[in-house]
Amino acid sequence: MTSADAVAPEPDETPGAGDVPTNPSWFYTLGRRALAPLARAIYRPRVEGKSNIPREGRVIFASNHLSFIDSIAIPVAVAPRPVHFLAKSSYFEGTGFKGWISKTLFTAAGAIPVRRGAGQAALDALDQQRQILETGAAVALYPEGTRSLDGRLYKGRTGVAFLALQTGAPVVPVGLIGTDKVMPVGAKFPSLRERVTIRFGEPLDLSHHGPASSGKARRTATDEIMAAIHALSEQELADAYNEAPAQSPIEKIRRALPHERR
Repeated sequence: MTSADAVAPEPDETPGAGDVPTNPSWFYTLGRRALAPLARAIYRPRVEGKSNIPREGRVIFASNHLSFIDSIAIPVAVAPRPVHFLAKSSYFEGTGFKGWISKTLFTAAGAIPVRRGAGQAALDALDQQRQILETGAAVALYPEGTRSLDGRLYKGRTGVAFLALQTGAPVVPVGLIGTDKVMPVGAKFPSLRERVTIRFGEPLDLSHHGPASSGKARRTATDEIMAAIHALSEQELADAYNEAPAQSPIEKIRRALPHERR
């Protein structure tokens, strides 16, 4: 989610987590060209600030996250420029017709499978995204980490800022409005009666915050990204990270201690 035209692999060659696409794929190109016009015709999305989308070169699209279809809405709005995003590996591993549909849809949209988690899994995901950016491609990320179930905008994790400071990629903030109405959490199919608004802000150069190795630089850069997203999405702010309830006493203690959330 370029001039380097980094794309997803063929649907019968879906990579495992850790693989990074480097060669053009006819399936991705065909899917992108078919998906974008179809989605625009059905949903008539309002796209604002499209002039803020760089035509080439590495770039990170940092967006709020309200719905499963956010990862379809952003590539549709950014088209014809390819944009990659990481998706849960389970979306590529299903069986039967439903599994084939999920795998095909996400591959066509430019998704790359990743095994989600903390610790090394999170670092591996960041490294995948770094490799994509270094080809001159575009990626889309959600600083909140996961979907907001109550519509509020949660605190950003520092992974996006780390990538931007490490690679020098500008960050284009994105505000999605209405995707949670098109496909609420738990819905099996999207509504055809709702419209979405996708707002792109001016690219952010975060280099003035300092090097990627600085925790303070990562935190202040993340706060600048989230402030820009908030100005576009106009959501109510939640002064907390978007995390599932701790399942054990050890996890509760870990969260209570100061640590960086990526």
